[in-house]
Amino acid sequence: MKKLTIRMPDDKASRLKARAKSRKISVNKLIEELSTIALTEYNAQVRFEVRAARADAGQGLALFDELEKLELAD
Repeated sequence: MKKLTIRMPDDKASRLKARAKSRKISVNKLIEELSTIALTEYNAQVRFEVRAARADAGQGLALFDELEKLELAD
C-alpha cells in the first residue's frame, strides 16, 4: 500500500475531518472512498468514449426514430 501526502487549504481539511467524524470513519478511509468514486466515474467516462468512437451514427439515429414512433403511438 502506498502512502500519499496531499496539500489542501485548512478549511477544506477541517471540513473533510468533520465529514469523516460524522460518518464515524477515518479521514484516510473517507479519502479512499472518495477516490474510488472518482476513479469509477473516470472509468465509466472512458468506456463511454471508447464505445462512442466505435458507434455507427446512422444506427443510433435510427434507434431514436424508432423511439419517437413508439412515443407517438402512446
